[in-house]
Amino acid sequence: MSSRPKDLTHLSVLGCFAHPDDEGFGSGGSLAMFTARGAHVTLVCATNGDVGEISDSSLATPETLHEIRQEELLEAMKITGVQDVRFLGYRDSGMDGTPDNNHPRSLYQASTDQVAAQIVEVIREVRPGVVITHDPTGAYGHPDHLAVHRATTNAFTAAGDPNFAGPQISGEQQVWVPGFLYYVCFPRRNFRKMWQTMIDLGIEPPFASLEVETIGSPDEDVTTTVDVTPYVAIKTDSLARHRTQMDPNGAFAQLPDDLMNEMMSTEYFTLAVSQGEQPGFDLIASLR
Repeated sequence: MSSRPKDLTHLSVLGCFAHPDDEGFGSGGSLAMFTARGAHVTLVCATNGDVGEISDSSLATPETLHEIRQEELLEAMKITGVQDVRFLGYRDSGMDGTPDNNHPRSLYQASTDQVAAQIVEVIREVRPGVVITHDPTGAYGHPDHLAVHRATTNAFTAAGDPNFAGPQISGEQQVWVPGFLYYVCFPRRNFRKMWQTMIDLGIEPPFASLEVETIGSPDEDVTTTVDVTPYVAIKTDSLARHRTQMDPNGAFAQLPDDLMNEMMSTEYFTLAVSQGEQPGFDLIASLR
């Protein structure tokens, strides 16, 4: 059997995520794999990450963070090989229950139909065979992750509906039915393992207000496990470009290198929809 990578120059892939850096942790290796094999990858980022962390005050201020994070994402995607990056321009909504939820330009305040229409426009333009987005848990329940999950799931179906129209939809656009919809998973067993390691090492876990048993995807929802070891260096380099978010003294940075390498080398997905000539076929799993 040939060891040469499968040629994916015929394939278009669309990733839809909430914030700059969301693309990296759970699917950065897979995105690098797609581009390395010739696929055309488009990345949609719904917000500009306006209320994210600032790891170093010399990098950004609260007023400039949205612009800096856009630049960081563009830099990161050059490393990954993604040349087509689209920003929907919504304001980061912050965590659930915070005042940022109420900002009139936040994604939290936008209707699912409005966001879905914007994604339908992109789908009908780039005609992806594969669409990737957040899973129904939003990893840790972030309202923007959940909003993008809902909007992308709706858009996946609506893009193929000739009767679907919206403020962003041109009457000249042709309908398009993508073949595969995948949700990025962060299995709960992995969160439990990381949390226990942090506790054992005396590290305060992030999201301390959340119960670890409620964070992440139910283990049984994982349908597709991908070894991205050949692309870990690209994934790590790409993530490092999100400098404002990569706190060198943060909880994750303090974890042992072997554990982090293990976590970064494997990515998990739920195959939510598979349609076409072979219903149920798992495209990503077939690319091993």
